[in-house]
Amino acid sequence: MRPVPAGLLALAAGALLPLAFAPLNLLPLAFLAPAVLFRLWLQATPRQALIQGYLFGLGLFGVGVSWVYVAIHDVGQSPVPVAVLLTTILVIFLALYPALAGWLAVRLRDRHGLRWLVLVVPAVWGLVEWLRGWLFTGFTWLQLGYSQIDLPLAGFAPWLGVYGVGWAAALSAALLVAAVHRAGRTRILALVGLGLLWVTAALAGMVNWSQPAGEPLRVALVQGNAPQITKWDPAMVQLRLDTYAKLTRNNWDHDLILWPENALTLFYHRLEADYLRPLAEEGKRHGATLIVGVPIEDRETGRYWTTLAVLADPPQFYRKRHLVPFGEYIPLGSVLRPLIDFFNLPMTGFSAGAPDQPPLEAAGQKLAPSICYEDAFGEELLDFLPESTLLINGSNNAWYGDSFAPHQHLQINRMRTLENARPMLRVTTNGISAIIDERARILARSRQFEAAVLSGTVQPRTGVTPYMRTGNTLVVVLMLMAVLAGWLLRSRGRAAGEYNL
Repeated sequence: MRPVPAGLLALAAGALLPLAFAPLNLLPLAFLAPAVLFRLWLQATPRQALIQGYLFGLGLFGVGVSWVYVAIHDVGQSPVPVAVLLTTILVIFLALYPALAGWLAVRLRDRHGLRWLVLVVPAVWGLVEWLRGWLFTGFTWLQLGYSQIDLPLAGFAPWLGVYGVGWAAALSAALLVAAVHRAGRTRILALVGLGLLWVTAALAGMVNWSQPAGEPLRVALVQGNAPQITKWDPAMVQLRLDTYAKLTRNNWDHDLILWPENALTLFYHRLEADYLRPLAEEGKRHGATLIVGVPIEDRETGRYWTTLAVLADPPQFYRKRHLVPFGEYIPLGSVLRPLIDFFNLPMTGFSAGAPDQPPLEAAGQKLAPSICYEDAFGEELLDFLPESTLLINGSNNAWYGDSFAPHQHLQINRMRTLENARPMLRVTTNGISAIIDERARILARSRQFEAAVLSGTVQPRTGVTPYMRTGNTLVVVLMLMAVLAGWLLRSRGRAAGEYNL
């Protein structure tokens, strides 16, 4: 194809891929969009593949993370040019990852293009997604595997995690290209391979990796729905305190009551004596345990942490370990804070919690906690497993308004339940709160933008999945082996004078 039409096609394919994720769930695009890009790479030079991958990334992230603009402008109240500039910088940076995948893949291409397409391209795609998941603290949004949560390929999640599911989705796209690109025996083999992949995934997903642990729990997730812009308004602080207390007191008949991330924006020590301790004692008389999202401060050093606190005797605290750059801490803060008002919002200087914190304990169970963005890093939850029987997540999605982000975030939560064969309790400030079982089925969910208490029953579970044992190590090794196999076959083909397309 001519360079300009090929580039436009890559840009359009990238822009369509986010529509395969929640909330639209146009699932065929999860395969068709990468397939278009892989087909372009079949006949591209490394430089062309880099440009096509970059344009694909601009479309993918330009549409898929457009909610960053909402956080900066609508909530952070930065001027439109500043919000556009910061969002654009993020998209420009993230687009480098598919560009790298294209350049690397085509550098490894041999004359037997279809063999390369099936062995190397999906593995390189998966490896670059894994790289994006940890480099510069990581950004895991829109990893291809999340689009598969309601499809058979999600059966690989307890074995290989989200990166394994994404690898299988990329392989499916490559096999589609092979089936369309060639006729006869090659097409048949590609379609058979595609069928075997999906049947294997479906069978893998039928394995039951966990068993009930104790009795089911009655749980209540308190969604206070205070607008983000009011979080630090002194006139609204008391209203927020009253709202959460009232919604909680109406649900003392539950075993476990959860509040979201930073439901309260006063430090724990300022609320403990007159607000939190009386609530905890009242809950104890009714047999209920309360877990609240509240910042805590070291009054000697002035450092503070985003925290989930179990109001027990003694109280327990989980301090958020994986902070959001530019949201919870500001790199080069002395330079950026004077330039951009968004970086001067209250509480944008959090400290990271210690990496070796124990699980929380409540209602007779051990809980694997995560706060907001942390649940997008599946390997980090493994620090609390397999001893934990429930996953809990407190999030503040008020930053993102009525955008794709809350729906994409719920999809991410669902993947965590499959990887670990554990149910998830997800409570948010303004939706979407949800109770999710160990098979990623949503048992109950809240509406957005309303104060509510999501009530339901959850069954704690115990057991060990293969992913718990290996984390991302196994899938990364397997993808590297696929790339190595492609490279070795390329070398053999050159020696034998093999030039099949």
